[in-house]
Formats: sequence, C-alpha cells, structure tokens
Amino acid sequence: MATGSGAQDSTASAGRKAAVARARSAYETARAEHHEKLAGEADTEALREAHLRIAEIHRSTAACHQTAARLQESYAARLTTWSRDRDRPRPLFMAGVAEACGTSSAALTLVGSTLDQLALAASDEPSRAAQELEFLLGEGPARDATREVRLVAASGLTLRDRWPGYGPAVGELGIAEVAAIPLTLSGACVGALAVFDPAPDFVDSATFSEVAEAITRSMILSTDGAPGLCDDFDMRALVHQAAGMVSVQLDCSVSDALEMIKAHAFAEGVSAQSVADRIVRGLLCLD
Repeated sequence: MATGSGAQDSTASAGRKAAVARARSAYETARAEHHEKLAGEADTEALREAHLRIAEIHRSTAACHQTAARLQESYAARLTTWSRDRDRPRPLFMAGVAEACGTSSAALTLVGSTLDQLALAASDEPSRAAQELEFLLGEGPARDATREVRLVAASGLTLRDRWPGYGPAVGELGIAEVAAIPLTLSGACVGALAVFDPAPDFVDSATFSEVAEAITRSMILSTDGAPGLCDDFDMRALVHQAAGMVSVQLDCSVSDALEMIKAHAFAEGVSAQSVADRIVRGLLCLD
C-alpha cells in the first residue's frame, strides 16, 4: 500500500510523464504537418509519396504519445481520488488501460526469449483469473498473440472451439469475448495486451494498437518506465524457483516440473504462485 507521500510522488510522476508525452505528441504532429506540406509541394509523385509515408509515421508516433498521456493522466486522477478516501484499495494502473480499451478487464503479460510468461499485471480479478488460466492450461489469446505475433480474438462458440480447455474455463468467469495484441520491440515480441468483453468494434479499431504501442514505447521501453504499472506486476520468479526445486527432487526436467506445478494448481483451483510458495517453504511435495 502506498504511503501518503508515496501516493503524492506517484501522482506527480504520472503528471510529469503525461506532460512529456503530450509535448512529444505535439512535436510529432508538427513534423507530420511539415512533411504533408512538403508532399503538397513535391515535384514528382515519388517524392510526394515519400513525404506522405514519413508524415504517416509521425502521425502514428504522435497518437502513441497522446495515448500514453491519457493513460498517465487517468492514473494520476485515480490516485488523487484515492488519496481522499483510503478505505478503498490503491488504484491499479491497469484499470486505466482497461478503461481506454472500453472494458473493465484487461491484462498485460510479459514473456521471455522462449515466450514463457514472466510477469502479469491485471486490472481486476476476472482478468487476473483469465491470465492465470492461460498460464496453467498453456493455451489462450495472449499465448497465441505472442507466438503468432498478430492480433488474436474469439468469442462465443469460436472461443471454445479454438481453446478447448481455456474457452469453457474462461466462460465460467462470465467472459464471452477475448482479444490479445502482441507487444513488440525491434521485431521481437515481449508480451501481449489482452482485453475481455471489450466495447463493440474496439478490437478492430486503431485504439487497440495505439494502447499497446503506448505501453510498449512509453512504459516498457522507457528508461524510467511507469511506476504505477510496475507496481501492478506479479512476477513468476517464485514459480520458476519452485520448478527448479521439483526438478531436483524428482530428477526430471525443469519444464516437466513446471507443468506438474501448473497441473496441481489447476486441480486445486488455486494460482501457480500459491502452489510454488508452499513448495519453496517445504509445505508441499509433488510426486
């Protein structure tokens, strides 16, 4: 839980980041307008098209920074409201991400070089539970989005047909539609943003990719990141530590040990984190 001064620092930090993002957006917009003007004055069609392509890149970057500013401003506003009423839990940065996506449920997963889930940040319990199901079952929209490096979406019967285990399980959470978009840096996939029961037509809109791009460029790629978002993350380090211990105890591969932890968690209806915690503390032995 953030302290009073900590909340004020976070609010001020979010405000500064929003101001920087808006300034960057204004700069990129000005550059786009400059190249659009040059396109109108170009002597050849090839030169005109070149300037328009450059202008399009600047427009896209401006939209990314504008979205980042809105996310930071939303977080700052939530923190300000919370500071007046501490009876409620500290607001989550991901709640603003979900709101920008036209839903109350959104989750962000980060993956490593082997595309294994390393960390999770969620806006609410349904989205957290849905991402936990992906981790335990090894199937779902975020997993496919990171492996196929493309937007993945499904609803209704398609959701159940595409993911026989995940589909029915996520349906029991009251979720009827899911979508995930990959987060990429320099051609490499570093994670995925998943949304659950988004607003109509949102998945196919430019906003979805703009939110994902804003998170990637301004918060994951940024040297100082986004403290609010960083606070939301649950790391999978404990689960991988437990897998290493089970691997030694049972003389099996770490990947097999990890699957055993997932299977045990799914059978108990608990998170892999809670199973891992008991293993590390010597309260549970898998066989």
